[in-house]
Amino acid sequence: MWRDPIVEEVRHRREQYAAAFNYDIQAICHTAREKQKASGRDVVSRPRSPPQEHGARDRESVA
Repeated sequence: MWRDPIVEEVRHRREQYAAAFNYDIQAICHTAREKQKASGRDVVSRPRSPPQEHGARDRESVA
């Protein structure tokens, strides 16, 4: 199977980044939010969508 060197590099760097945080997703997210604040850029948030019942999206596309 052919391996894309760019994809391999991205996966390697992702692994290094996660390891630096001991694979703690909350620590990773906290750091990302801190970097976001420090950037001084506007952060756009959109309101959460109301939860849909299971299968509602499928029924809407058929109708």
